[in-house]
Amino acid sequence: MDPMSSRISARISAISESATLAVDAKAKAMKAAGRPVIGFGAGEPDFPTPGYIVEAAIEAARDPRFHKYTPAGGLPELKQAIAAKTLRDSGYEVDASRVLVTNGGKQAVYQAFAALLDPGDEVLVVAPYWTTYPEAIKLAGGVQVDVVTDETTGYLASVEQLEAARTERTKVLLFVSPSNPTGAVYSREQVEAIGRWAAEHGLWVVTDEIYEHLVYGGTEFTSIATAVPELGDKVVILNGVAKTYAMTGWRVGWLIGPADVVKAATNLQSHATSNVANVSQMAALAAVSGDLSAVAEMREAFDRRRKTMVRMLNDIPGVVCPEPMGAFYVYPSVKALLGKEIRGRRPQTSAELAELILEEAEVAVVPGEAFGTPGYFRLSYALGDDDLVEGVSRLQKLLAEAS
Repeated sequence: MDPMSSRISARISAISESATLAVDAKAKAMKAAGRPVIGFGAGEPDFPTPGYIVEAAIEAARDPRFHKYTPAGGLPELKQAIAAKTLRDSGYEVDASRVLVTNGGKQAVYQAFAALLDPGDEVLVVAPYWTTYPEAIKLAGGVQVDVVTDETTGYLASVEQLEAARTERTKVLLFVSPSNPTGAVYSREQVEAIGRWAAEHGLWVVTDEIYEHLVYGGTEFTSIATAVPELGDKVVILNGVAKTYAMTGWRVGWLIGPADVVKAATNLQSHATSNVANVSQMAALAAVSGDLSAVAEMREAFDRRRKTMVRMLNDIPGVVCPEPMGAFYVYPSVKALLGKEIRGRRPQTSAELAELILEEAEVAVVPGEAFGTPGYFRLSYALGDDDLVEGVSRLQKLLAEAS
């Protein structure tokens, strides 16, 4: 027996490291060693947190009230502000008691599945999917059922595909729009159709809305919770300040759901972490109470970079890159390049191709294996315009050699 297997529990041994963070770490290590690496791996805005939010945090740090424990489920004034922001941004009316403030969006994801799933319960997950969902579902004892989409539909799943994957054990539909990793955004009609289908079959819907404000080209974000009131109290909304306000490092997310789910998740959090850091909560309060001018500015830059990146990637023979309508990622297919010779090597998988690109072109991308669909790359366009153009130019130059 492998001596390691008995030292670490099977449950935790089964968790994979976050592939996106691993790629980012490798790129940063190479950079630190003096190599001019350009990283398209990390999913975070390249802007600083707006000044007024930072000021609110400085003020909070000076207030002795915030040097002590506060309620595990979040500061009452922040919960109130999140409820008000949810009504403002998605038209969904919710009482502050149905909000749980979490340590970033990841804790909200984990606690939602922990509260909803018993061993063997199935969760429908549209692939490509964000790397954290499978691990959170697995840890809760749930069974992930993939509904695989591709570039031909712009990575959007249909009701027919979802219905084909449903069994009598299906308990939850995980719905993500705008999507990480693809940037796909469902139209209001599609959201309504999927929501009505879920309601008809008595399914729970867990909806991750963290990219709600990052949509482009006249595309509109539609919250499934608002669009389909017949889902009733079987909908859980996940969100946070990370992407909208460039606050990834502050670690503030939230979960909104029915009273029993929020109470259960709050009980779990009371043992796991207690309250989110008070200084971060007060920064988040300033963020959600303020206007959306910070995200409007970011959105303009992301939109410009999105267009540049899609155009440049589609110029590479063998690369097919649909135009993403939300978030800050592109998800091109590189299937036509696999098995081709590049600098004496024949990468057979997108993971092998990503490794070759990192070594030969000093560009870091995340391979599709991390998101459940091999044969693709995820590239973030949340980086400076010059680096973006330089990085994709290096890709163009290297991949043009494929024969």
